[in-house]
Amino acid sequence: MYERLFSPLQVGGPTLKNRLTMAPLYLGYAGEGGTVSDLLLDHYRLMARSGVALVVVENATVDHPAGSGSNRTLRADTDDNLEGLARLAKAIQEEGALACLQINHAGRFAGMARPPLAPSAVETFGYTPRALEKEEMKDIAQKFAQAALRAKTAGFDMVELHGGTGYLLAQFVSPRTNRREDEYGGALERRQAFPLEVLARVKEKVGDFPVGYRFMADEWLPDGLRLEESKPYARALAASGAAYLSVMGGTYESFGLPEVVARSKEKGFMADLAAAIKAEVDVPVVAAGRIDEGSLAEGLLAEGKCDLIGLDRVLWADPQWHAKVKEGREDEIVRCRPDGDDTCMKLVMKGKPAFCVQWPTDKLKEWKAKFA
Repeated sequence: MYERLFSPLQVGGPTLKNRLTMAPLYLGYAGEGGTVSDLLLDHYRLMARSGVALVVVENATVDHPAGSGSNRTLRADTDDNLEGLARLAKAIQEEGALACLQINHAGRFAGMARPPLAPSAVETFGYTPRALEKEEMKDIAQKFAQAALRAKTAGFDMVELHGGTGYLLAQFVSPRTNRREDEYGGALERRQAFPLEVLARVKEKVGDFPVGYRFMADEWLPDGLRLEESKPYARALAASGAAYLSVMGGTYESFGLPEVVARSKEKGFMADLAAAIKAEVDVPVVAAGRIDEGSLAEGLLAEGKCDLIGLDRVLWADPQWHAKVKEGREDEIVRCRPDGDDTCMKLVMKGKPAFCVQWPTDKLKEWKAKFA
């Protein structure tokens, strides 16, 4: 059953034991100041123990505080955190999964900077960011490269550049947030130049170490990035050496729109975006977005819509998902509730560590006693 789902795949050098990955999911588990906490280690041990082939650790900043989303954003910008990152990589690998560190600059969504930095001074949630100077952009590209080398030094198996969710790299590509009049703004070829430069700097720094990319296919905004432009951008990333593309849709400015909220409750709601990008590139493509049934995951692989399946809240709600699917016990899966009140997201927005309302009662009581 599900032969494709549990078959191996080579990605940028390493071989994944199956087609399941843990997609990056920010839960606020890092310590204050972005340290590797015991809570973070325990969480990723459990995720790696689940049976997935690859665990992608979420959203480690390359530039604190200017690029940090919050004070609980993991830091990859300093050697002071190198020992903690090494412990994190080892914790994942000891449970049988490969370890990947996602690195990021939040740009206009940096909660630690006032004003935040961005390609252009486009207002967001009541704040107007300051447009980056070219010298600052060069510095940020170098910080991405240094953070990637830090991930390699710490023992991670690969690194992922965060070009999704409306963060800095995605902000440069978007016609909505990039209104520059220099060589980094205007037509797509110029808007994509900075992220491609970041990828090039990173690859120069880490050599043959695999560098994946969290890829924004559609912002789901009328004046934002759409598939007609993200497709050629995907081809450019693949041609520039991206090891894989992990495809997503939406930004903080579109996630709350009624049509996007409705879409996000559907099974496999981002799979069509992955399929559209998969048709354009020859590197592995990850599909995610409420893929909570083995038959759905297998079908997406069989139809050639993706090469890998990304599980985030699905795996967080039930770390036994892999075993239950493989053993034909899918009726026992504890599922993330699409009709829930989004408690996890609300906690994260308040700067608190998140919990899942689907967890067993005893685990919820223990959690609330410690963190509520």
